[in-house]
Amino acid sequence: MSYLISNIPHFKCWVRKEFTANHQDYRGEFIHALAIAVNTIPDRSLSFQVVFTGCEEDDPDKNVHGGAMWARMPIQALVADIPVEEWAEPMEDHICQPWDCESRHHSVVVMDRVSSSPWLCKIDGDFYTGKYLFTVDYTESDIADDPAQHKQSHVLYITEDCKWKGNIVALPNNRVRATSPALWVTGKGAPDFVPSQYKHSAEEHDSYLDPLITFNNLYEE
Repeated sequence: MSYLISNIPHFKCWVRKEFTANHQDYRGEFIHALAIAVNTIPDRSLSFQVVFTGCEEDDPDKNVHGGAMWARMPIQALVADIPVEEWAEPMEDHICQPWDCESRHHSVVVMDRVSSSPWLCKIDGDFYTGKYLFTVDYTESDIADDPAQHKQSHVLYITEDCKWKGNIVALPNNRVRATSPALWVTGKGAPDFVPSQYKHSAEEHDSYLDPLITFNNLYEE
């Protein structure tokens, strides 16, 4: 279990340059980077450790960014390094990641079975296709460990030809649908799910007061 920062499957990206200048300059400009780690701070969006590559500069003598690093770069600053005709428009915080990080305690996992096919992402009321990268899951906070409130952060980039193509987003289960035509038929419409209010635990049952039940194992006649 990691605390605050974790390695991630690194990915190439572009960083909105205004995020490196306190939003006072460089709007509409981008710096190339690798995202190499993720940070989780409660009540904030995911943020990333990035190392700049300098490859946006053709002249090596003018490469001042290559190898420089930035900690806690907000997810809103990142655009995937994929072919696009125009740079993606910025997304508001609540659209890019609808739910903030729930804890500093987290794990990062790549869910292999759903990592290859496109995902459907519900963003600002509409569906867009996306490419799954990895998932951040949280624990050791009241919100993260509450069955009715827990949210994962699935990190993806938008692949649909739209104004947001390439933007990195972090969405919970109730904003995404994984596809895999060989294994299941992708559903349509809203699933009739209701968040569970229950915690399931064997040792909270009254039977644990009875040793004849608790220790009724292979070694008992």
